[in-house]
Amino acid sequence: EKLGYAFYDKEIITETAKRTSLSEDYVKQILENNPYEVFHVSVAHSFASTQAYNVHQKHNVFAMQKKVIKEMAEKSNCVIVGRCSDYLLKDYNPYKIFVYADMESKLVRCKNRLKTPNEFSDRQIKRNIKRIDRNRAKYYNFYTGQKWGNRLNYDICVNTTGLDFDKLATHLADMLK
Repeated sequence: EKLGYAFYDKEIITETAKRTSLSEDYVKQILENNPYEVFHVSVAHSFASTQAYNVHQKHNVFAMQKKVIKEMAEKSNCVIVGRCSDYLLKDYNPYKIFVYADMESKLVRCKNRLKTPNEFSDRQIKRNIKRIDRNRAKYYNFYTGQKWGNRLNYDICVNTTGLDFDKLATHLADMLK
């Protein structure tokens, strides 16, 4: 908002789902889980054709997402959240920003987003945060060949622990102008 740029996050999933004729929930599940599952040899043999189809489907969805992201970037200046966009748009020379926080800050933010207080225990939320981060790392590492969160892959790394998001956004916008 402060830069007057378009902002794309969940819109990428929506557009990818439309173009693949798959449900948004299914596309989200594909894009947020391990892109390549490995089974023990004895198990893999019996699931080979199903597994091959699943991997193929995941790669097709990723390819469509890549197309959607590039089209969004070509349309106008924008902010794209995650989805390997830093890597996919490297020819556009974007500002690559990695945002992170300590576990307690993530926990507080997640708890504030809950529809019902105490819907989940702190332990359950932390476990879910770790699972999501692990899956994001696997996804990023698989499709980019780079390590998710490695500071060398980004122009700016921002630790949001204890920061006011409005002030942070103002400072980042001023810096990027």
